[in-house]
Amino acid sequence: MSENQPSALITIFGATGDLANRKLFPSIYHLFKKDRLNPKFAVVGTARRELSTEEFHNQVKESILDHVGPEEELDEFISHFYYISLDVANTDEFSKLKSLIDQLDEHYHIGGNRIFYLAMAPQFFETIAESLYKKNLKSAFGFNRLIIEKPFGHDFASAKELNDHIRQAFDEEEIYRIDHYLGKEMVQNIEVIRFANAIFEPLWNNRFISNIQVTSSETLGVEDRGRYYEGSGALRDMVQNHMLQMVALLAMEPPIRLNTHEIRSEKVKVLRALRPITGNEIAKSFIRGQYDAGVSKEKAVIAYREEDHVDPNSNTETFVAGKLMIDNFRWAGVPFYIRTGKRLTEKSTKIVVQFKDIPMNLYLKTEETLNPNLLVIHIQPEEGITLHLNAKKAGQFMDATPIKLNFSNKSTDGMNTPEAYEKLLYDCLRGDATNFAHWDEVALSWTYIDPIAKAWEETKEPSFPNYQSGSMGPKKAIELLDKDGFHWWPVTDLDVENC
Repeated sequence: MSENQPSALITIFGATGDLANRKLFPSIYHLFKKDRLNPKFAVVGTARRELSTEEFHNQVKESILDHVGPEEELDEFISHFYYISLDVANTDEFSKLKSLIDQLDEHYHIGGNRIFYLAMAPQFFETIAESLYKKNLKSAFGFNRLIIEKPFGHDFASAKELNDHIRQAFDEEEIYRIDHYLGKEMVQNIEVIRFANAIFEPLWNNRFISNIQVTSSETLGVEDRGRYYEGSGALRDMVQNHMLQMVALLAMEPPIRLNTHEIRSEKVKVLRALRPITGNEIAKSFIRGQYDAGVSKEKAVIAYREEDHVDPNSNTETFVAGKLMIDNFRWAGVPFYIRTGKRLTEKSTKIVVQFKDIPMNLYLKTEETLNPNLLVIHIQPEEGITLHLNAKKAGQFMDATPIKLNFSNKSTDGMNTPEAYEKLLYDCLRGDATNFAHWDEVALSWTYIDPIAKAWEETKEPSFPNYQSGSMGPKKAIELLDKDGFHWWPVTDLDVENC
């Protein structure tokens, strides 16, 4: 069996859910079409719903047609899919799942390689992992890997309790905590931009960088996720995982080798170096917001408190802006600003690295300022890099004008840029855990976030709702940077051109 064409039996818990239909089935199909999946594979879907094999095949086919389009070889692909109704709360029912998996393993000559994907609500993670172990669904002669969706816990205490239980059934190297941001092309490109370019790495420190901004904005509201969001909020839903992971990649030291252990080790060092935010410092360094009614994409939209399954007096934040300081030799004194929120002006995830000004302005009038050099990494919806420089204006005088150097993934790779879930599934099949969260990263992230979450839960925010839908958040988020002499770079005019 080729290392680049791994074989496995993939069991998806929650196979009738939205995640499986929108992401997992199309991702597995892409791997199949690209010959990155060994022909000796099988997929078992489980859920409480009673479905026949034919009905499940139709569901998978509809998923591919909806999210990929008309494709060839669909019948061959779908023939590898099987379904079994299962109540995960009933441990005894796992015996029939084991019987099916053992039969398919032998039929397809898979060799005991098994992946268990928990695409279900987090309250079932512990139960499923325990049942897989007790009912001997783990293979004795192939690999066993458990993929877990976020959220991994609600705080450090619950995350540790969940981890302790899962570790009784699976070893740490068998646990793949998925963060789909780590599967995005340009998030993975952060390492290459930094460590493969001599013009950037020598400048990547507090001597040359004034601040770094990470923005992840959404135009959508909570939609049908009101019940989940009420128990989560933007801090837990976005900052604890996605935002801190991007900060760790931006701030980590060059690893000794490009392997899972060394990269994770450097990321952990960054999270350990985060300056704790407690007491009165929380209000100075972190801003929360909640969207009001307004206009988004020329459409009138309701306030968060009017959404389904949301408390009319909700204290839940839908926006977070924060200033993070990393107390190590490389980054001492450089603020990392993060912001994320719903119902904002544009859907965009961007990283802006702002370099320090030159010591003397030679090319502009005294009252004017030179535009700072910026490196903008575009994560989504566009993918690419923009480098903002200053060059001479056309004409007789030596005046400077800003210019942009652009690279866009979309213009070079078109629609062949792999979906994040496709990449991460392939990594898991190959046993590469680099782009999955290790327990140490999860633990340190919760340790940093918990004091902020606790303070916000204990204090009612009287100004909620405090930003209009269609804006870029509350005014206090602007003041957060104003007091340091900086401003947020807009997400709308820093786009990659000609995508």
